[in-house]
Amino acid sequence: MSKKRRSQRYEEAVEEMNETMENVQTEAQEVQQEAVNAADAQQETVETPAAEAAEAAAEVEETADEAAGAAPETDEKEEALKEALAKQEEYLTLAQRIQADFENFRRRNRNVRAEAFDEGAAAFATTLLPVIDNLERAIAAAQNTTDESLKVGVEMVYRQLGDCFVKRGITVIDRKGEPFDPKLENAVMQGTEEDGEPGTVCEVFQKGYMLGESVLRHAMVKVVPQ
Repeated sequence: MSKKRRSQRYEEAVEEMNETMENVQTEAQEVQQEAVNAADAQQETVETPAAEAAEAAAEVEETADEAAGAAPETDEKEEALKEALAKQEEYLTLAQRIQADFENFRRRNRNVRAEAFDEGAAAFATTLLPVIDNLERAIAAAQNTTDESLKVGVEMVYRQLGDCFVKRGITVIDRKGEPFDPKLENAVMQGTEEDGEPGTVCEVFQKGYMLGESVLRHAMVKVVPQ
C-alpha cells in the first residue's frame, strides 16, 4: 500500500471518529437537557401545590386574625344593641304609663266637670222650685176666677217652666197611691185606714223633684198607717 493511500485512510478514520464523538456529545447534551427539564418540571409540580397550600394557609391565618379582631367588635355591637333595646322598652313603658295617666286625668276631669255642671244645674233648679210651687197655687186659685186670660197666662208659664225641667232631666216625685219610700218622700202626716192601703201615700202636700238619680227635694206626703 502506498504512503499516500495510508494517509488518506487515516484521515478518513480520524474524520469518522470526530463525527462519532460529535454525535455522542450531542446525544449527551440532549440527555442532559432532558434531565434538567424533567427536574425543573418535577420541582415546579412539587412547588406549585406547596405554594398554593402556603397561600391558602396564609389566607386562613388572615381570616382567623380578622375573625379574632372582629369578635370583640361584634360583642360590643351586640351589647350596644341590647342596651338600645332595653332603653326602647323602658321609654315605651314610660310613654304608655304617661298616656294611661293622661287618660285617667282626662276621665277624672270629665267627671269633675260633669259633676260640677250637675251640681250647678241642681242648685239653680232648686231655686226655681218655689216658683213652680207658687205657679201651682196660682193656678189652683184661678179656678174660681172669671178672668180667663189670667188663668191661661199662668198655666202657659207653668207649662213652659215644666218643659224646661223635663229637657234638663228634672222629674216630679208625685206617687200618690204608691208605697211610701223614705228615699223619695217625707211623711209629715199620718192618714187613716179609710185613706187607702196601709203603708201607701194617700196625699201629696208638696211635690218632690229629682235631677237624674239625685233627689232635689223630697215630696211632703201623708201616709196610711200599716
